[in-house]
Amino acid sequence: MEILKQLLDSVDQNPDSILVVRQQTEQQMPPHQHDKAQLLLVFGGIAYLKTAEKDFYIPSSHYIWIPGKYPHNLMFNTQDLYIINIYFPEEKSDGFYNELGIYPVSKLLSEMLTFSEKWQGDYYKGSWEFQFLTTLKNLISKENLKKFSIQLPTTDDHRLNAITDHLRIQLHEKLTLENTAKQSGMSVRSLTRLFQTKLQITFIQYIKMLRIIRAMELIKDTDLNMTEITYEVGYSNIAAFSNNFHQLTNMRPTEFKAMSRI
Repeated sequence: MEILKQLLDSVDQNPDSILVVRQQTEQQMPPHQHDKAQLLLVFGGIAYLKTAEKDFYIPSSHYIWIPGKYPHNLMFNTQDLYIINIYFPEEKSDGFYNELGIYPVSKLLSEMLTFSEKWQGDYYKGSWEFQFLTTLKNLISKENLKKFSIQLPTTDDHRLNAITDHLRIQLHEKLTLENTAKQSGMSVRSLTRLFQTKLQITFIQYIKMLRIIRAMELIKDTDLNMTEITYEVGYSNIAAFSNNFHQLTNMRPTEFKAMSRI
């Protein structure tokens, strides 16, 4: 924890610098925020970014842009995950840079990261490294890439958290609103209202995202084939699974598998 505290303290230590930090070890970042905006790139696994409103899932070969002063908590638990953090000085901006968002790493961005793969530490205005990293930052808003859209809303409602925890371990089964309400001792109307008021999402939408998240984990961490994964996460046929996976991730499961092996 002392190493993590030193890292967090170092982010805003030099307000005018661009700071590059590379992490390749298993760890959990505590809840925190900093003045600098953060470009967090993920390779080789799935990272989880928790905020007060939602849990964000960042798959391999994707990045998340985090505006300055945005409270968050980074978590990951796979040994082979590789993360690059680039912290940018606070400056007035609008649109893209004021919103938290997850996007795929493009070929051009990947090449720029490869070029700068040995860079670490603070870089200051006037250096060509600072200019290069500023160009990298300016690039990401110009690519007009689709956001990765799996964002699970969170709540402090104990009843609903008990229900969603139970749903996570039942994903291979046929899950219906009616059966879940019955198991929870609630009416269908009450459970529907609970999801809508506490999570601003429907029961079906929540289940769909849970299933795709679990599928991503199985693709990354197991040797199961796509048919086995399809049934393991509660789908009866591969076509429906693949279509829903694409709808939420902008990738087919096979594409995600290929990216997860990078």
